[in-house]
Amino acid sequence: MDYEVKAMKVLFLGESWVIHMIHTKGYDSFTSTKYEEGATFLLECIRNADIEVDYMPGHEVQVRFPNKLDVLKKYDVIVISDVGANTFLLPNQTFYQMEIAPNSLELIRQYVEEGGGLLMIGGYLSFTGIEAKANYKNSPLAEVLPVELSDFDDRVETPQGFRPEVVQSHSVVDGLGSWPTFLGYNRLTTKPDAEELVSYGQDPFLVVGQYKKGKTAAFASDCAPHWGSLEFMNWEHYQQLWVNILNYLKP
Repeated sequence: MDYEVKAMKVLFLGESWVIHMIHTKGYDSFTSTKYEEGATFLLECIRNADIEVDYMPGHEVQVRFPNKLDVLKKYDVIVISDVGANTFLLPNQTFYQMEIAPNSLELIRQYVEEGGGLLMIGGYLSFTGIEAKANYKNSPLAEVLPVELSDFDDRVETPQGFRPEVVQSHSVVDGLGSWPTFLGYNRLTTKPDAEELVSYGQDPFLVVGQYKKGKTAAFASDCAPHWGSLEFMNWEHYQQLWVNILNYLKP
């Protein structure tokens, strides 16, 4: 590793799911359930670069997300990946006990406003997401992110594959060369005051910006399969890309 890595602490949120399956064999059927995490390789790469990471799987956000701004400020960067706004806005004490609770996304907005870094990574439950269920368009983070979000399902599926291209020189992307193939992304629109670094056709792929005292970034595709192809996962610059983004976002 011959690139700079700033000392920092990161809070990574999301990239987990439970699959419940029905197996039918003739007349009989049974069910099975498994739990999976999608960011294992990315987290390993970040930690191997000597970056401290606290990982909070998506299903834990409802019960473990910090409810005080001072706790969030212990982190240099917050990463949200493939977990929708509802998970933040419907904590258990509100949904089940009807108790008033802090708005977690408003806390993140304040965190960035006061100098924190925020990265959103694409996926079925990022940005607007599948069937518009991620729904960040109608959340406090719509103001914070460096991209405008759709009102409708924003997925672009590309089973044929595509290669995004660097369109602007920047510390985040300089020296990475040609980019690998991806299999899909969230369609976004770059805000006028943000910097579009990587694009595919007319669509932004990697955008960075600022919100008040903090910095933000939006990566339109996934950090892992299926949108993040095996070619991307095996890319020689995979680790460097994420380190570069985190370096940029760090206050």
